[in-house]
Amino acid sequence: MRYQVFGRHTGLRVSSLALGTGNFGTAWGYGAEPDEARRMFECYLEAGGNFIDTADQYQAGQSETLLGEFIGARRDHLVLATKYTMGQDQAGGLLVTGNSRLNMRRSVEGSLKRLRTDRIDLLWVHMPDGVTPIDEIVRGLDDLARAGKILYAGLSDFPAWRASRAATLAELRGTLPIAGQQIEYSLVARTPDRELMPMARAYGLGTVAWSPLGGGLLTGKYRRGEQGRATQLGFLIHQEDSAQKAAILDELDKVAAQLETNQGRVALAWVGAQDIIPILGPKSLKQLEDNLAAADLALSVEQLARLSAVSTVAAGFPHEMLLVPSTAERLAGGQREPIKTPVEGVR
Repeated sequence: MRYQVFGRHTGLRVSSLALGTGNFGTAWGYGAEPDEARRMFECYLEAGGNFIDTADQYQAGQSETLLGEFIGARRDHLVLATKYTMGQDQAGGLLVTGNSRLNMRRSVEGSLKRLRTDRIDLLWVHMPDGVTPIDEIVRGLDDLARAGKILYAGLSDFPAWRASRAATLAELRGTLPIAGQQIEYSLVARTPDRELMPMARAYGLGTVAWSPLGGGLLTGKYRRGEQGRATQLGFLIHQEDSAQKAAILDELDKVAAQLETNQGRVALAWVGAQDIIPILGPKSLKQLEDNLAAADLALSVEQLARLSAVSTVAAGFPHEMLLVPSTAERLAGGQREPIKTPVEGVR
């Protein structure tokens, strides 16, 4: 397993593959029993992984509860991340869901108890609720950090304009920085290339990707008639419902054959090559062992280019207008190559 520093606002050294624990538990009617969850947890640690991702909502709190049982004395060797917004109680309610400071503190206190820990290393705001001002979120996160309840904070599933405003407010006030973003990203979900990824590079946010296998589509198992999230869970999935998705799967087959591996590992390795940490979301030990092999898979420049070309999405406005050669040349003062700004040059 390789390691990297998470973004430019932390000194966290995290593994190149994160373990997502949304399938730890069975409250959703889809997931892993406790014994299988423990086997997956131990396997991930034995492979050198140290980045654990969960949420108060996952399996109605079962995921956090199981992790609290599994971690034990190894707590200081793990980067433990959880999320708040959706609420642990499946019934929900006005005051136990959303992004308010009230729910933030209530949720964190509950997560700390279930996880059996004194702090959360990385707290994600799970998604915007459309109500709470970003100012309240930034202040609430800073309050929790000052109280020692959390160490770092990030935003999950936030649009780029909201995330950039949060990062700017925190920077100007000298409060807890926004350290990262969590987004859907894969060969069949590349729309973040338009705004979210450029924003993350500009603000120095670390990026982790959920569903890097497109809900199982990119493993090729649905072509083989196998079952998975698409047939059992019924949401957060992709179907082979376009010519482009079919072409992506075809190209994955070719690259996997060249490397004598399988499509899923290639798909994970491609995401990792984009300076994004894939979150593995296994339901079984067999799936996890297969996914972990992606850590040792190196794609050639030519293979990366082929996969990137077949999966690319239209840049949209205003990017396509600004990339027109005549426009770019005019903006560059007659130079044939656009001038690279300091922000664009940061990596």
